[in-house]
Amino acid sequence: MTAETLFASLQLSVPELILAAGAMVLLMIGVFSNERSSTPTVTGLAVALLIIAGLWLVLKTGEGEAYGGAFLSDPFAKFMKVLALIGSITAMVMTVGHARSTQIDRFEFPVLLVLATLGMLLMISANDLISLYLSLELQSLALYVVAAINRDSVRSTEAGLKYFVLGALSSGMLLYGMSLVYGFTGHTGFDEIAAALTAEGRSLGLVFGLAFILAGLAFKISAVPFHMWTPDVYEGAPTPVTAFFAAAPKVAAMSILVRIVINAFEPVVADWQQIVVFISIASMLLGAFAAIGQRNIKRLMAYSSIGHMGYALVGLAAGSMAGVRGVILYMLIYMIMTLGTFACILAMRRKEGEHVENIDDLAGLSQTNPFMATALTILMFSLAGIPPLAGFFAKYFVFVAAIEAHLYALAIIGVLASVVGAYYYLRVIKVMWFDEAKGEFARTAGELRLVFGLSGLFVLGYVLIGGPLGSAAEVAARTFF
Repeated sequence: MTAETLFASLQLSVPELILAAGAMVLLMIGVFSNERSSTPTVTGLAVALLIIAGLWLVLKTGEGEAYGGAFLSDPFAKFMKVLALIGSITAMVMTVGHARSTQIDRFEFPVLLVLATLGMLLMISANDLISLYLSLELQSLALYVVAAINRDSVRSTEAGLKYFVLGALSSGMLLYGMSLVYGFTGHTGFDEIAAALTAEGRSLGLVFGLAFILAGLAFKISAVPFHMWTPDVYEGAPTPVTAFFAAAPKVAAMSILVRIVINAFEPVVADWQQIVVFISIASMLLGAFAAIGQRNIKRLMAYSSIGHMGYALVGLAAGSMAGVRGVILYMLIYMIMTLGTFACILAMRRKEGEHVENIDDLAGLSQTNPFMATALTILMFSLAGIPPLAGFFAKYFVFVAAIEAHLYALAIIGVLASVVGAYYYLRVIKVMWFDEAKGEFARTAGELRLVFGLSGLFVLGYVLIGGPLGSAAEVAARTFF
């Protein structure tokens, strides 16, 4: 690599370099100052760091390949990186008032979130199996620690351990699949793999490798049958951590899943399409039926997340530009709905300071906190896919793409799963508006009111702003076609 190509590569990866260098500086600030007093400072600087990286990405970063083709900057990468950064910034802001009460007021917490976000950005731009694995592990290792960061809580420690053990299993499957693909194609670059498959055709060993890679990535988006960790980790981890898990990492994992199947394995579309269809159907059905009996709202959101990843995969299964556009818009809308809902969950705190998580604790919320009840109602209706809210359009785009690809059974199962899933969202609304109030929550923090207020406004007004967002998503999707 010459000095010119290295300089060009560095220019394309400035946002990632900002986060990497910034995380080291934040670590030093935390280490050399008082741990408790440095936490708000480090958190504020971490948010500023993410905002600077986002602005540089939007305003300054060009397009092209870097580091010998291992790193890619294109419209799809830019769009998904902006989404991941928005998710990370929002989740970090939501923790500000709750760090002490949830026992996560340590300076390491924002530093780990910055490192996890760095892993996400690298993963979204990965154009090589090796760069994909390294970025995935950078993100995962930070998340394992964050899940168990409340060392005084048995639930949090258990959540971190379960996530680590199952994550190690998924990493092993991913690596095994990568080694098979490398063995049968002789390449690790996505473009080179696609060229080898076009020239030589598929083999049974390569299909096995593809299946293992998809299994490893399905774990990261908590798709069935690799969803086992999700309900326990969502429930056990501190709520601000769960809010982070539910948003940005899902965007990054879905992005690399899109890139690897549409780019590297495009010549064997018939093989990966069958796997994606199976995972999609299983996720939609499990997400719809398993959530019905849940009483803990964080577990409910875990099963909701599994179901929504199934709906997003409907668009990917189509394997078309309309399908990828649908996936992009779905992840955008899903992330905003989820962040808004978790802002409401974080606001579920009694005046005595106790955090509550049961759905029944929302009883009579419409009388005690009408603004929060209205925002959560809008978000629940949207998660259920009720028109004309944003969640309806998200599902509409992926189902239309599936129908255009003649995947009629997949679209029908998706619609039926949506009908079943609507029950548990409507139950939350019923508890808020028709049950007797059990008590009043403490005054909601300003940053939480801002997050769920803006989320509700976005969901309600999507019909007015959907055009420009759809156009931007189409530009991003055109990257592959």
